[in-house]
Amino acid sequence: MTGYLTTHVLDTARGRPAEGLRIELFRLDDEWRLLGGRVTNADGRTDSPILPAADFETGTYELVFHAGAYLDAIGTPSESPRFLDVIPIRFGMSEAAHYHVPLLLSPFGYSTYRGS
Repeated sequence: MTGYLTTHVLDTARGRPAEGLRIELFRLDDEWRLLGGRVTNADGRTDSPILPAADFETGTYELVFHAGAYLDAIGTPSESPRFLDVIPIRFGMSEAAHYHVPLLLSPFGYSTYRGS
């Protein structure tokens, strides 16, 4: 079995997927290295795995969700500075498996978990 990583974002305040949210993926080697990024589609998912099987390695990773830009784009009233702007989620992948790290987002809170 080969590992890979997927994610999606649900806007819990609006009760729908978060379309148009930019996500970046970093890997920790000797230092943090940007592996790439994606933007969520109408289903709040990326069109392809954010880390495909061909690029999978075990290790420490960080997904960075650009929530503030998304909230601005959908017209959510803003504070200055915005309470949530950039949300980093650091996690480890220790085996070749499907890892799914979703984000449940509102303007004033978020949660995540290891999904399936």
